[in-house]
This record gives sequence, C-alpha cells and structure tokens, in this order.
Amino acid sequence: MFEWLINNIGSILIIILLAAVIAAVIFKMVSDKKSGKSGCGCGCEHCAMKGECHRK
Repeated sequence: MFEWLINNIGSILIIILLAAVIAAVIFKMVSDKKSGKSGCGCGCEHCAMKGECHRK
C-alpha cells in the first residue's frame, strides 16, 4: 500500500488540489446566492428573468 502511494503521489496531489478548487467555487456560488448577488454579470433592466433572480 505504501509503495502504491509513493508511485501515485503526483496524481493524488493533483486530485486533492482539483477537489479543493471545485469546493471553493461551489462555496463561493452558494454564499453569493445567499447574499442575493446575481450570477449572470450583466445588467438586469432588459433581462426576461429579472423578476426571478432578484426577489425580495
């Protein structure tokens, strides 16, 4: 088992790094959604979904 870990340490570290990045992105998206920030990045005055995105 220990030999397998040594032989695959590079792949294991990359997988851990990618999982951390994905978790950070999801956490940021959820926190932005809870704080009422829009995810589209454009103005809402002409958007067909403006009533759905920014409900009070």
